[in-house]
Amino acid sequence: MNKYFLTICMAIATATAAGLQPLKAQVTETIPPGVDSVYRATPTKINDLVHTKLDVRFDYGKRYLYGKEWVTLKPQFYPTDSLTLDAKGMDIKTVALVNGKTTTPLKYTYDEEQLHIRLNKSYTRDEKYTLYIEYTAKPDELKVKGSAAITDAKGLYFINPDGTDKNKPVQIWTQGETESNSVWFPTIDKPNQKTTDEISMTVPGKYTTLSNGKLMAQKNNGDGTRTDTWKMDQPHSPYLFMMAIGDFKIYKDMPWKGKEINYYLEPKYAPYAKQIFGKTPEMIRFYSKTLGVDFPWVKYAQVVVRDYVSGAMENTTATLHGEHIQKTDRELLDGNEEGTIAHELFHQWFGDYVTAESWSNLTMNESFATFGEIIWNGHDKGKEGEDRSRYEKLAAYLRGTKNGISPALARYYYNDKEDVFDAVTYSKGSIILYALKNLLGDDAFYKGLQKYLQDNAYQNGEPQQLRLALEAVSGRDLSQYFNQWWYYGGHPVLDVTYGYNNGKATVHVKQIQDNAVQTFILPVKVDLYTGKNKVSKTLLINKREQDFSFDMSAKPDFIDFDADKIIVGEIKENKTIDDYTFQYKNAPSFANRVNALKFASHDKSDKAQQLLLAMLKDADGEIRATSIEALDLANPEIKAAAIPALLNIAKTDKATRARAAAITKLALTGDTEYLPLMEAGINDKSYNVIGASIGGLAKLNPQAGTAAISKLDADTKKHIQNALFQFYGADPKDEYQHHFTEALAAAASPSKAYPVIGPYIEYLFKNENPAITEKGLQDLAAAAKRLKIENVFASQLVPAYENMSAAKAQAAASATGAAKDNLQKQAAAFKKAAEVFKK
Repeated sequence: MNKYFLTICMAIATATAAGLQPLKAQVTETIPPGVDSVYRATPTKINDLVHTKLDVRFDYGKRYLYGKEWVTLKPQFYPTDSLTLDAKGMDIKTVALVNGKTTTPLKYTYDEEQLHIRLNKSYTRDEKYTLYIEYTAKPDELKVKGSAAITDAKGLYFINPDGTDKNKPVQIWTQGETESNSVWFPTIDKPNQKTTDEISMTVPGKYTTLSNGKLMAQKNNGDGTRTDTWKMDQPHSPYLFMMAIGDFKIYKDMPWKGKEINYYLEPKYAPYAKQIFGKTPEMIRFYSKTLGVDFPWVKYAQVVVRDYVSGAMENTTATLHGEHIQKTDRELLDGNEEGTIAHELFHQWFGDYVTAESWSNLTMNESFATFGEIIWNGHDKGKEGEDRSRYEKLAAYLRGTKNGISPALARYYYNDKEDVFDAVTYSKGSIILYALKNLLGDDAFYKGLQKYLQDNAYQNGEPQQLRLALEAVSGRDLSQYFNQWWYYGGHPVLDVTYGYNNGKATVHVKQIQDNAVQTFILPVKVDLYTGKNKVSKTLLINKREQDFSFDMSAKPDFIDFDADKIIVGEIKENKTIDDYTFQYKNAPSFANRVNALKFASHDKSDKAQQLLLAMLKDADGEIRATSIEALDLANPEIKAAAIPALLNIAKTDKATRARAAAITKLALTGDTEYLPLMEAGINDKSYNVIGASIGGLAKLNPQAGTAAISKLDADTKKHIQNALFQFYGADPKDEYQHHFTEALAAAASPSKAYPVIGPYIEYLFKNENPAITEKGLQDLAAAAKRLKIENVFASQLVPAYENMSAAKAQAAASATGAAKDNLQKQAAAFKKAAEVFKK
């Protein structure tokens, strides 16, 4: 049994050769090897949160939050005389029952994780009660871990609180997902809880605050502080509570139906707020119209913070973004984060308005938000943008799979809830939803989503509720579809071959995924091309191996299997360069063009090179850029045809990645006639173009490159760091080491360090000074310890170090004198560095 092999364990009689039969009951997972055997059920609700009122102030020096809380609850159904609240790493001062204006102390026990309270009596489901809790939150003293998507789980973050880093603002912000908000206020920290809230924050008067809901009051306290009170009258889950405090400038966009739309940025980036976030009002309009449910909250704000532990977080009414989204007009020339903005906004419906009832059902949040990215791209950029987005999501999912095996979307067995935040939940789930839209048709699909949202408003959802809503609208039984895609794991791997005999075109399909039990049922559109004529057919794949045939008067020139590119899986075809050339020219969907590019990039034939030349005029900038990189300019005929196109792209292309690729390619010719192009590129606004021009000068005239670098301002150098590292690595002089040392020391997170580590190691290998080698390896080891990424070094860099040691030792064997001695010392240094990380 494969690690992620899932099977039906209830409500199934047989899995026949015709495939799985439609089932009314939900299939469930067997426990994959190595995964905890605990069934991850939706948390039992004993008490329900009703309202949470917080009054908080901060000790910047100690990194503490001093909190007062009034939390109102009621029993879910059964009478109860006790309450358990999640409260991580706090000092609990007071727990009392509120009786009007008086309080009555209650007995409690606390184990640093949960607060167990004995109530004054047994309450029934018709009785509410309110507790008062006074506490101190100490997030920096908490020992926690995060996930691949969320790298830390302290809940409350003090950024540069003592102001010692002059290049970083002083900020406080929160991150609640998955269950981290209980670090800064006691609550029932589960996604199936919903509560209204009111948060009062006392902060230094110079700072701006943001939280959920509306800003109801601001009070100047006369001591340099101000108390802001934010109120949220619509219920939402505790993990969606948020606070952000700092020197933010607020850009007020045009309201949508009277609801404020605001962007909170650092002052430096405030002038670019509209360029960064400006499509938000249209996104809100588009999603509201498409879903048939207007944006449900009182406002929508987006705030950008430093040192964020994830990409972004969809806190209700107030999305929090990491600093990568905060860009100047120059940075935006080379790309924006529009997909992230669309993703987090779609969460305001799927995740906030209706919330996954457990982390096992995270698909109801993240699959939908990723789907939201896809349809926004379709609305904003047309079919080409939508198809690109779908292709990228499928590729992201497939990269983490092998032979068609992956976990289920609805995942009731896992070792840690953080494990569910993966490409299955995000990427695979989004294209499964898109395929379902294709199956039902847009109208029925979106009417079904509308019903799901309206039926479960301010509550929680799971895939079966979605299924029932879609069935109620469409009248179709979707049990088999949901069983196949939500409750089984994996995907089909199809081996497809074509033939033509006796007036019939044939298609042979065999499912070869590593799952001997599951046979996927797949409706597939096939287009058959004869000259300029196209015939479309629809097949139903429902067996492990099938043959299809079609009457054709002549052998088709090309068969486009899965013409709409809907299959969530892999298709293996024995195509030739002629097939790829035909599909590129005659069936030019985005996927067909990219797949043709991939094949041509690795095919050394003249036909492949001719196809790459044609791609220089492709409508997609990334395709143009990649085709440029794959061109073989050592072929005189190809070079002669390509040079005029490359010069035109280098000078005029709207896609800065394509311009940069053309500049780099021209530099590789070694022809100094292109030096003026590189010199002009140094003065371009695009960092991509500047970086490519620096790289070009490194190849054509290193002295001119050094002079050009010396004239660049610090901001530009920061943005072309990789290009500078390549420049320094091409001629690894000792005096260049300080650039790597300083960049690595400045990296405040692993994501900031990784772009430095690779080039630094390459520089160290090329440099011939053992002292430089030893210093560099010490730099890298110190960074690994500081950033807590020793495990990454152990798994990925140890083999590299060992290979470098062996290469240096081999070179030493044929060297003499001082060169031999230096090579031996370097070999020993790399070997020693590898041994350190093996321990």
